[in-house]
Amino acid sequence: MVAGQRVVSAPPPSGGFLDVSARTRLTALIVACSLFMQNLDSTVIATALPTMAKAFGADPVHMNVALTSYLLSVAVFIPASGWIADRFGSRTVFRAAIVVFTLGSVACGRAESLWFLVAARVLQGAGGAMMVPVGRLVLLRSTPRHELVAAMAWLSMPALLGPVLGPPVGGFIVTYTSWRWIFDINVPIGIIGIVAVSLFIEEVREPPPGRFDLRGLLLSAMALAGLMFGLELVGRGVVGPAVLWGVLGGGLAAGLLYLLHARTHPAPLLDLSLLRLPCFRVALGAMMLFRTGIGAIPFLLPLLLQVAFGDSALRSGLITFASSAGALVMKPLTQATLRRFGFRDTLVWNGVVSAVMVGVCAAFRPAWPALAIYAVLLVGGLFRSLQFTAYNTLAYGDVPRRKMSAATSLYTAGQQLAATIGISAGALALEAAMGFANRAPDAGDFSVAFLVVAALTLAAAPVALAMPRTAGDDLTGRGGLARPAEAD
Repeated sequence: MVAGQRVVSAPPPSGGFLDVSARTRLTALIVACSLFMQNLDSTVIATALPTMAKAFGADPVHMNVALTSYLLSVAVFIPASGWIADRFGSRTVFRAAIVVFTLGSVACGRAESLWFLVAARVLQGAGGAMMVPVGRLVLLRSTPRHELVAAMAWLSMPALLGPVLGPPVGGFIVTYTSWRWIFDINVPIGIIGIVAVSLFIEEVREPPPGRFDLRGLLLSAMALAGLMFGLELVGRGVVGPAVLWGVLGGGLAAGLLYLLHARTHPAPLLDLSLLRLPCFRVALGAMMLFRTGIGAIPFLLPLLLQVAFGDSALRSGLITFASSAGALVMKPLTQATLRRFGFRDTLVWNGVVSAVMVGVCAAFRPAWPALAIYAVLLVGGLFRSLQFTAYNTLAYGDVPRRKMSAATSLYTAGQQLAATIGISAGALALEAAMGFANRAPDAGDFSVAFLVVAALTLAAAPVALAMPRTAGDDLTGRGGLARPAEAD
């Protein structure tokens, strides 16, 4: 025990998923409404990309810009979310973010060109940048530590209905109606969320740590934009090498300048001092590697089924939803699994299994029975769900309350950045497998892409070995150990 550290008894081990207070469940379910809308939107549009490409006269492989533009916008604006929530109140900011996201959805549905769609997706991303981390912040600040794993499961269960419903709903819409309806369905969901937040979420506000870090926001935005747009341009042949390396170099230079800025600023928007916390550092690093690999799947899988296999959008959606259904099944079992095996062993071995399941997707061929593809995606989704919940809980295990808003900003920015890199990496691997030829990709090209992203996923597993075997035990009641009192 560290000298001077106050120790209190650990709370009684919870009964798991159902053993949380009514207030925690209500808050988690309301916050999940926003996650449901975002996840539904992302999976619906992934299924609809080939159809939208025909409407815009664009290459289906290049339609990944409709996904990465949203993720990039989220990553750029997320750093400001924690400070804004502390300054104006989490409920006010959360509600306003849902409004902006909903308006962005309406604009997407009116798009007449790919670049108009990209601009509307950027507006959506600005809303999503505030909606997701601020909603998570509300839950973190109102949940006791020993309920945190179960609270995250309650948060994720409704949110996962979005990926479950998204592929079949998107496939049905683009098959039998207009693709524009995939964005318009966000409107009633957004209205429900706004009403629920107004009625049931309490205002949570902390004193901002200092003046708004405008220079930090500009530097982080330039760094993220330069790096991500540079990755988007690699292999496309749309700009010369000088422009490509200029964009990448500018992004890298801005990132280095931000690091120097954050070391001297008293309250940087992305507080890198949080990386001194062992649980946060390991969870963030491993999560980003894992999400980089997993983030390519929603882009690659619908393209494989529709472009290489020739399936309809509806059939593609009915197949790809199995991955999210597996994640939904795992959520009630998460707490018991983590209590039985601990965070470290779970993240190592479950990470290996998750990577193997991604690699199995490389073997998919048109001759495979649909039931076999369903089984692979269902099992893979189950293991990935456990991995993400473990990361998302462990990351906040040693974060003091006064640092919680900064932690949600940095962690969520890392999530979105990794997902953006994953989509770009998947698209680049697919283009490389095609030899950058002007033709439609075949099943063999997708096999190469899936093996590349499986390797990225596997790289996350050894990172968990850097944490002690008992890391996060106080979050699950494992071992009945005493735990340090939470810092004020």
